[in-house]
Amino acid sequence: MSLNTLSGRFALLTGMFVLLAELLILLPSIANYRLDFLESLLERAQIASLALLATDESLASDLESELLENAGVFNVVLRRNDVRQLVLSSPIPGPISATYDLREQPFWTSIRDAMAQLLDPHNQVIRVIGAPVNQAGQLIEITTDTRPLRTGMIDYGLRLLLISAAFSVLTAILLNVAAQRLLLVPIRRVINHMTAYAGAPEDARSIITPNARLAELNEAETALAAMQRTVTTALKQKDRLAQLGQAVARISHDLRNILTTAQIFADRLETSADPAVRRAAPKLVNSISRAVNLCETTLAFGKAEEPAPALSRFNLSALVTEVTEGEAMAADRLDGAEPIEFLTDIPPSLMIRADRDQLFRVLSNLVRNARQAIEATRQPGTIEIGAGEDETEWWIRIGDTGPGLPKKARDFLFQPFSGGSRKGGTGLGLAIAADLVRNHGGRLELLRSDEEGTQFILHLPRELAMVAPHPETAAG
Repeated sequence: MSLNTLSGRFALLTGMFVLLAELLILLPSIANYRLDFLESLLERAQIASLALLATDESLASDLESELLENAGVFNVVLRRNDVRQLVLSSPIPGPISATYDLREQPFWTSIRDAMAQLLDPHNQVIRVIGAPVNQAGQLIEITTDTRPLRTGMIDYGLRLLLISAAFSVLTAILLNVAAQRLLLVPIRRVINHMTAYAGAPEDARSIITPNARLAELNEAETALAAMQRTVTTALKQKDRLAQLGQAVARISHDLRNILTTAQIFADRLETSADPAVRRAAPKLVNSISRAVNLCETTLAFGKAEEPAPALSRFNLSALVTEVTEGEAMAADRLDGAEPIEFLTDIPPSLMIRADRDQLFRVLSNLVRNARQAIEATRQPGTIEIGAGEDETEWWIRIGDTGPGLPKKARDFLFQPFSGGSRKGGTGLGLAIAADLVRNHGGRLELLRSDEEGTQFILHLPRELAMVAPHPETAAG
């Protein structure tokens, strides 16, 4: 099992915590065993001394040695009535190395002394002081060696270690199984879903369905599902844009040839004997020239990116008149349509600096959207275009008395294929308009949209600050 995996690291941490738990159990237990062992020595020594205290005669030396040997001590000293009395005694095999008073021994000191005796392999003589049982005196003091104590501590520690190790291993196995079922299996499910989704991100069927029982994992799956839906939608949109770009390129190629022929015939209309035809001919020629230029630009850039604005100074009122006349003719061609009134409030002398053809496309898209919105209501309406300037910018306001934009169109206003407001619309018009304005360093904003109508405002800075166009925006 690799430590680079979550299960491997969990197993390592489990083992480390099990060892820590072993130490926390083993050390206090051995210290308690030592205290119990020494207290039992004191108790046996006190019982052995009763044989002498019960009689006024001295005991035979062999009987005294037997009592001390059974008690497991060398000497027994009792303090009674402030008098210290050596009750039982025998030769001590060596000097006393340490004294332990069991009456006042802190817990941590007891653990330290137990570990010191357990790790010291040499047999030493120690003095132990304690309180007699049943208040049979003020204190009892014995001398003994450490070999039996250390042997008993080792035996007790090994038995305790084996038992606790068995329980610890069982606990570790249960913890790992529980972690596998409760954590690692759900996490592996998320990983498998991510892997499957990475193989086919366009397939909506590979989006994960949140069903984890753990709240944190459920939140992670919910966030992952939302991200996958966003990515899938974006990929589908980009694929549609790519297909649209290929289609536009093919159509533009053929349309350019058709428009070139139409341009030749339109040039001859200028020599017509009919005055009305001669007056209309320049507008027709200009419209065809714009269409030819747009086709050539689309073919030249391939990805439908917009070229940088070709700046020139021109009269805004004349440009708006061209836009409104074209849309008025389109409105008049509809049989049974209610009349649409075009109102302009633009100073006749207002000159702006921009790309005339690109601004024509922006205004055409906005005015066409307004006209189509009013026509959909089958009610008469008004489209107003106003403009002005200040020290930093020119502004153009386009408003209508249509039904307003639906909520979806407002939420995805300038996104292609998402902000369409009418049935059959693609949503490209506003996206194109916003991109063209952005190329001028300006911005297109929605001022309002409600049941009384919609109003956009277009800002163009006097000092052009061009930015890179969005590569996904299709020219049109």
